[in-house]
Amino acid sequence: MNNDWTDEELRAAVDVYVEMLQKHHSNKPFTKKHYYEELHRKYGRTEKSFAYRMQNISYVLALMGRNWLPGLKPAKNIGVKNAAKVEKMLAEAEGVSFIPVANFETAVREELDKPLLHEPIGNVTPKIIQTKISAYQRDAKVKAWVLKVANGICEGCGNVAPFYGTDGIPYLEVHHIRQLADGGSDTITNAVALCPNCHREMHYGIDRDRLISKLYSKVPRLIRE
Repeated sequence: MNNDWTDEELRAAVDVYVEMLQKHHSNKPFTKKHYYEELHRKYGRTEKSFAYRMQNISYVLALMGRNWLPGLKPAKNIGVKNAAKVEKMLAEAEGVSFIPVANFETAVREELDKPLLHEPIGNVTPKIIQTKISAYQRDAKVKAWVLKVANGICEGCGNVAPFYGTDGIPYLEVHHIRQLADGGSDTITNAVALCPNCHREMHYGIDRDRLISKLYSKVPRLIRE
């Protein structure tokens, strides 16, 4: 059949992915293969095709700094156009607004894959994009407590905060182990104080799962959700 995926097929794959991810976070049993079989019967594509598309969705989530479904390692061969569509469909499936980043980051990586890059002209006056975003209402006491307990030491790598902020406080960032977007709680048992480097790695690093396990072993107050 035609290798081009229709919007209907992409949306079906995204909806299934979100459903599986929600079941994973709720500790409800499910079998990926059963979902792939159902999609195959409905749209005719092979189960393997849908399984790989799920890995593409994991890649889009990774570009967004989100956790992906275990067992579906991110696969980047999705293309800028489909990445943008998947990102929008993810937001719609989860009922949230968003700032688009996946299409831009996918384009960056496609450029990086080219053997030769010419010096770009860029944009002297970049256009402003109007977007609506959703935000979670967080408890200031939780962030303050976590930072106070860390006392200027990253709870990930154990190094001293890299600099002082304009407020005179050692600069660390509070990260939720199970992200709020994935249903995580805004509590001290789900939050750690990290240096900017560790924080970025927790969102975008290839060894994120190992770092999460390390944090659960290292920080006694943390409880898996």
